[in-house]
Amino acid sequence: VQLQASGGGLVQAGGSLRLSCAASGRTFSSYTVGWFRQAPGKEREFVAAISWSGSSTFYADSVKGRFTISRDNARNTAYLQMNSLKPEDTAVYYCAVWTSPSSLPLLAGNIRGWNYWGQGTQVTVSS
Repeated sequence: VQLQASGGGLVQAGGSLRLSCAASGRTFSSYTVGWFRQAPGKEREFVAAISWSGSSTFYADSVKGRFTISRDNARNTAYLQMNSLKPEDTAVYYCAVWTSPSSLPLLAGNIRGWNYWGQGTQVTVSS
């Protein structure tokens, strides 16, 4: 599976961005998709995840209520809608897939276990 993240940019605090994660391969619809971010000097952290069907989602507390993860399996694409952005949301954002069924909260705590990663897209939120 190859993943391509896009949609990052520079936005003022309070603004919105929508990230996209386009995947190659016909099995994308079978995989859990996650979004992660890494700020300068910090470790990569979990942001959100969505089950293969889209029926289950899970969010980090820091983004709950502001970010929404979704997917369109017909387009082999997942999205991260980010609203009410804060300067502390500034980071490189990555999408990843987990290829075997598992509990979303468990996947959130196992960053190294995700099977495929896309390149990052920079999100910068100015104050």
